[in-house]
Amino acid sequence: MTGNEGKVAEAKAFFSKHNITVKRFDFDAVEPQSDDIEIVALAKIEQAIPHLPNADDMLLVEDAGLFVDALNGFPGVYSSYVLETIGNEGVLKLLEHLHNEDPIQDSKLRRASFQAVAVLYMKGQTIVAEGTCPGYIAKEKSGESGFGFDPIFIPNDLDADGNVLEFGNEGVTSTNGQTFGSISIEEKEVYSHRRRALSSLIDTLSF
Repeated sequence: MTGNEGKVAEAKAFFSKHNITVKRFDFDAVEPQSDDIEIVALAKIEQAIPHLPNADDMLLVEDAGLFVDALNGFPGVYSSYVLETIGNEGVLKLLEHLHNEDPIQDSKLRRASFQAVAVLYMKGQTIVAEGTCPGYIAKEKSGESGFGFDPIFIPNDLDADGNVLEFGNEGVTSTNGQTFGSISIEEKEVYSHRRRALSSLIDTLSF
């Protein structure tokens, strides 16, 4: 359930590997006033369930946000609104006062994370899973791929098993300082908070 084609594309790419067909379900849910993305996702899915075309349909709601440490977690659950109003440029503007002569420390000042909650409704049961992608905000926009805040977000490196490394550590898998907007959807999926949430969801299911 989303109007975001980028989310649909990522969901299709992920679930195709599990032989699950994904179709976009258009439904305008009333978003609750909450700073908790899980509460927001659960409220949306509860509103949409009575409107499913078929009782046996599975319904997925995935909510995510960009949480910037230096901004006390802002924009968080308000990410969509912030993107529509001040955009990537506005977030960069809010952080432009942060400087350090050491490159690592300079990037550390702009630490952030993408956090996702995936809620699946299936056969009367609601399942919740979470995923996080830590990284930091770039100093300028770059890349034409992805959507949302992808052009300003650089993820942490990963080890040989795909686990996220602590900030500043070099890993086997790295974007080498490139933003999500500068890499392919296949590369992004390796790091993606959305993929991690959906993988956790799949692990709880048996088909």
